[in-house]
Amino acid sequence: MPTLLAVDAGNTNVVIGAYRDATLLATWRTATDHDRTEDELAVTLDALLHQEGLSLASIDALVLGSVVPPLTRSFTRLADRYLKGRAVVIGPGVKTGVRLRVDNPAEVGADRIANTLAAHRRYGGPAIVVDFGTTTNFDVVSADGDFLGGAFAPGLEVSAESLFSRASRLFAVGLTPPKEAIGKNTADCLRSGIMFGYVGLVEGLLGRLLAELPGKATVIATGGLAGTIAPLTSAIEKVDDDLTLEGLRMLWELNAA
Repeated sequence: MPTLLAVDAGNTNVVIGAYRDATLLATWRTATDHDRTEDELAVTLDALLHQEGLSLASIDALVLGSVVPPLTRSFTRLADRYLKGRAVVIGPGVKTGVRLRVDNPAEVGADRIANTLAAHRRYGGPAIVVDFGTTTNFDVVSADGDFLGGAFAPGLEVSAESLFSRASRLFAVGLTPPKEAIGKNTADCLRSGIMFGYVGLVEGLLGRLLAELPGKATVIATGGLAGTIAPLTSAIEKVDDDLTLEGLRMLWELNAA
């Protein structure tokens, strides 16, 4: 059984999953550093893998979905230098099994392709994946598993950080909802507006997207803040923290030969 590293390199975090065949052994989340070299990545990965009784030398292959070009190059060089097989980088020329029903297919990120494939295989279609990251992506999947497009919104953390940095009399608060929407102090007013306001954004966009889809669509949340937002709204039906990694693993299987 091959041992695979699936890597989802985003603008804020790099999420890593170690698979043995189709079994997810462990996941890790690290901060994105655009300047990391292949050797620095190798040291970090080897240390993480040792926590699970693995090592970089035991990895057979790597599949990478990346929106960070410098890290794409570093992970590709890492695979060339340290792994038995070359990296499969999700992009043009790679088999995906996903038809991209959009104006410019080359613009579609690897994470959205992975989300579409995994969502359709796991939950069927139509479906909408809400991926909470630096941006919040709304990925719309047809009944046949096609990627139909969607929407981007500023991520929750990005929105909150922008507010904290621009309003001199306000201060940073944790991204947790208050007990009541009517805040009685500055901290609770901030938490109410940030958390419940963001839920309103999610529900509003989902309402518009769902209205344009035929049939009943399943709404799936993934990404770092999925578990924070999903309990605050009934519009999200399922939380699947590993959806993007699963999609990357499936994409690797399609291209492994």
